[in-house]
Order: sequence, then structure tokens, then C-alpha cells
Amino acid sequence: MRTAAIIAAAGIGTRAGPGIPKQYRSLDRLPVIRRSLELFEASSEVEAIQPVIHPDHAADFGQASAGLRKCLPAVSGGATRQRSVLAGLEALARHAPEIVLIHDAARPHPSPSLLSRAIEASLRTGAAVPALPVTDTVKRVDSHGLVMETLAREELRAVQTPQAFAFDKLLAAHRAARDAERDDFPDDAALAEWAGITVATFEGERGNVKITTPEDFARFAGEEFMTRPDIRNGTGFDVHPFGPGDHVMLGGVKVPHAKGVVGHSDADVVLHALTDAVLGAMGEGDIGLHFPPSDERWRGASSDRFLAHAVSFVLSRGGAIANLDVTVLSEAPKIGPHRDAIRQRIAEIAGVDPSRVNVKATTTEGLGFIGRNEGIAAMASATVRLPLGR
Repeated sequence: MRTAAIIAAAGIGTRAGPGIPKQYRSLDRLPVIRRSLELFEASSEVEAIQPVIHPDHAADFGQASAGLRKCLPAVSGGATRQRSVLAGLEALARHAPEIVLIHDAARPHPSPSLLSRAIEASLRTGAAVPALPVTDTVKRVDSHGLVMETLAREELRAVQTPQAFAFDKLLAAHRAARDAERDDFPDDAALAEWAGITVATFEGERGNVKITTPEDFARFAGEEFMTRPDIRNGTGFDVHPFGPGDHVMLGGVKVPHAKGVVGHSDADVVLHALTDAVLGAMGEGDIGLHFPPSDERWRGASSDRFLAHAVSFVLSRGGAIANLDVTVLSEAPKIGPHRDAIRQRIAEIAGVDPSRVNVKATTTEGLGFIGRNEGIAAMASATVRLPLGR
């Protein structure tokens, strides 16, 4: 084996805010760590990927890494990043790679060319890190925040990952640091320097940013979203009469009611209208074309399958759902008490943030079949964004 990669993913990422660790949070429908793993999976120059994870996150990692053939069994990391990398190096030792790349799981956007440059630089120098010139003025301050010194930024570089090393040298350096009870190095380059290894730099990438805070997630999601300039809209409408029963399905949520709804599937007017709206935005016909009521497979079917199917057309063309908006027309049941649950369920089905889903309700002021409480209807709109030419 010539080249292997270690993905450092054992941290808990407290600065990213409450919730699951940042490496398992979704960024445009994919976990952050999945994007990092896929970079190495797609590289013809990398033969194996050694993940290092927190032992409590094994299930999350299993889902995020499903289907990646280069991934070796994950090993548990330590209390510090340095200990975690050493665990990965020890796991790789039996494969004896010539070159090892160390990469942060929370850097999901390096380019394939950056990875190639890392390997090339390490083969040439034995140790190399991607670096960028510092453009801001940097000052050294004391514990009170008072300026002590202005540093010459011409000599400063901001360092990224993947960092690339001759495997044997880095493993020996890590073992030496462990034996010396040194556990305070900020990255592998600093440890290598301590061990007497000369570390070279090569050109990094401005977009290769480590996701650290909630603001980082918002910024990256926005940047990816804006790469889809083809904006399309669709509308949908559905109606069903009331019948015997004790509930109605609205947006995938079971809402108690004195009556049921008559329909071939579960008669969820909200999901049916949204399905037609998404299909309309994509130019893919209507719900009846894809799920004809004459087909017994759909008798009593849960309508979440219909909306998910419509959304799959968006994803297959590299698109994203920008907004889903639905209005329920009924005298009863009242939507207000269930609005948040309906929004959340629609968001889950469509794979979007709930902020991209809106649910409203109105009556018809006693007019028509809705005013007579004979049935329920919904109208919806969907906005999608696609890459040009897709």
C-alpha cells in the first residue's frame, strides 16, 4: 500500500452548538463526514481510509460511511486529537503504507487536486502541509487582551489538512511524543517539527475551511445552495370527502377528528398537494401519473412515499428544495395545534430544514362543500433550485 488516509472524527465539537457532533450533521442532505470520506473514496491515489471516531458515535458513523469500500473498520480515538491520530496510525501499521494523509472530518470541501498536491509534496519532502498566506494583521496579546507585539504576516501561514507524511516517520514521532508524555501539539505538523522532521508547505485552498460554529454551517449551506441558479416553481391541489373514521392524515401526521377521509391511499391532502407541486416544478406530470388510483399497490398507502418520490427527481438532477408552502382549506379539524408537527414531518420526508416548510389554514366562511364540512382540501406550491442545464 502506498497511500492511506486517516480521518480524525473523534471530537464532540461543542463549539458547533447543541445536538449531535458536527461531523454527523447534515450539510445539504449529506453528513459532513460523508463528504470528507467521499473525497478520499473517489481518489485513485488513496488505497485505504482509516476512520478514528468516538466510541459513542459508532452507529452515526456506520450510517454516514455506508457503501464506502475503502473504509477500514473504525478505531476509537483518545481524549485528544493527538491520541486519536496515534490510534489511527497504529491501526494502519499492519498495512505499512508509504504515505499517510491526516485529515479533519469537519473539512468537507477540499478539492481532489489539493489531495493530489499533498501526496506529491510528501513524496518529495517527507512531510508537507497545505498553507495559505495570512491576509489580516496578526497581533500577539497578553491575558488581558493588551497588544504585546504585531507579527510580520509575511512569515505567517494558516495551515489546513490533509497533512501528508512519510508513514514510518510520523508513527515514530507520535510514539516518541507519547513516551515523552507530550500530548499538547495542535496538529501533526507541530509534532513532526518537535521530532526534528522538516515540514514543507504547499498551496492550500480558501474553500478548504474547517466547520466549527453554527455560523459556518449556515454559510456553507448558503454557498452550496447558490450554485443552483435555475429556479423553478410548481403548484398542487387536492381534495377528499369526509367519511367514516376517527382521524385524518395531514402532512404525515395523524390528526384526531370526528370523521375520516375517503381516498385510495391514506387520502393525505397536504402530501398529495405537495407531491403535485414538486412534480410540477420538475416537469414530471402529476401524482396520478406516478401512482395511479387504479393500481392496487397504492390502496391505503402512506402518502409520505409519494412526496419522497417527487423529491427524488430534484435530487437526481443535483437540485435542492428551496421552499414548500401549503394551505389547508377546512372548517375542521383545526390545524393550529398540529402545525409544528406537520411542518417537522414534511421537512423529514423532503429532507429539508423545517424553516423551508410553511403550513397555513383557512376556512371558506361556510361556503361550498368545505363550508358544509363535507370534505377537506389543500393547495400547495414548491420552489426548487437546479444547476443550469439539468
